[in-house]
Amino acid sequence: MSKPVHAMIRVLDETRARDYYARAFGLAVADRFDFPDFTLIYLRDPASPFELELTVNKGRTEPYDLGDGYGHIAVTVDDAEAEQARFVREGLPATPVRTLKHGDEALATFFFATDPDGYRIEVIQRGGRFA
Repeated sequence: MSKPVHAMIRVLDETRARDYYARAFGLAVADRFDFPDFTLIYLRDPASPFELELTVNKGRTEPYDLGDGYGHIAVTVDDAEAEQARFVREGLPATPVRTLKHGDEALATFFFATDPDGYRIEVIQRGGRFA
């Protein structure tokens, strides 16, 4: 049986990306591998084995074009309202909190954050489907 282990995104500035993911989601460097043309940085929350792989292509100066294929990655939190307020206090981009309903059933309470490279992260309140 397979199990997801990481998602990879390309970032322009390692320091800026690492700082964002540490401040926004508490992710810390689990591994870092430097190669002649690129660097791989694996970020992880101690409570989860899943990692976010940051790829830094050396010599790149232009931001990446995310196109129309990338959607988002998602994380869960205990309280979406409190996290969204913390993001705003910290000056981290965050949309207002919303609740997605299917009929009368609330499926998810969430907001979207955006990292320095333009990647969107859905921040979902734990509960129901996302317990």
